[in-house]
Amino acid sequence: MNTGLWVWPSDQKGQRRVLRKVSVSGHMMAAMQAMAKSKGGLSNAEIDDILLQNSNWMTRWVVDQLISLGFADYKMDFFGGPGKYELTELGMEALSAITGKPAQTSTPTPAPTQVPRS
Repeated sequence: MNTGLWVWPSDQKGQRRVLRKVSVSGHMMAAMQAMAKSKGGLSNAEIDDILLQNSNWMTRWVVDQLISLGFADYKMDFFGGPGKYELTELGMEALSAITGKPAQTSTPTPAPTQVPRS
């Protein structure tokens, strides 16, 4: 398997080319959108369910590409729970650029603090 997206280019033209390839990949888009909506990240099994492939190879292929591009990161659970994949800031920006709208996260934004008037 010597094909795939493995490097995030430094030039704008290369970045647009990579984003175009990601946008036409149904598997990568499904995984990125699900990770963006997930509060604590997604495990291998959860991503496998989202991809509807019942193939750990396809799941691994998708997350390997997302990690190598810098769009996702893997967080280990040191207390026996499953490791989770989360989108990075670059991944959120890429998803926003592809969809044309801000990436929706389930992380609640803090309420603005109000200064009491005297």
